[in-house]
Amino acid sequence: MTSRQQAEPTAVAETSARQVAALVWRRAGSDVEVLLVTSRISGHWLLPKGWHIEGKTAAGSALQEAFEEAGVQGESGTEPIGAFDYRKIRKQGDPLDCTVDVFAVRLRRLLGDWPEKPQRRRAWFTLPEAAARVTEPDLGRFLHQCSFASLS
Repeated sequence: MTSRQQAEPTAVAETSARQVAALVWRRAGSDVEVLLVTSRISGHWLLPKGWHIEGKTAAGSALQEAFEEAGVQGESGTEPIGAFDYRKIRKQGDPLDCTVDVFAVRLRRLLGDWPEKPQRRRAWFTLPEAAARVTEPDLGRFLHQCSFASLS
């Protein structure tokens, strides 16, 4: 965690939190592809996501996560296109239920070098392929129900 980010909620009484994610997309012929990254620990495929960054909007925080985790420079709208839920296991071992607001990020540039490159892989998938690759059930449902219209 860098000093510019909000710390993960740690209070014992805190059992839920909100995060932001970037659904990075590009056109590939007549298809639309979305970018997934691997988690640093398990290697599972997921969207670039993280905590809201102090001093940034939610959309700005999602763009920052896309840059740090996937080397993406892009643009997004100010409103999320949807959300998904998942259970995060904190460092102390206790669960934290998270709702993740997802922002569509249209790819402008994909960098060859980025902050978390040594810790992650990235790959492009069609929406159905991405839905099948992720391990979080609600994220899979979100991607399965996502349409190109919501990404335009």
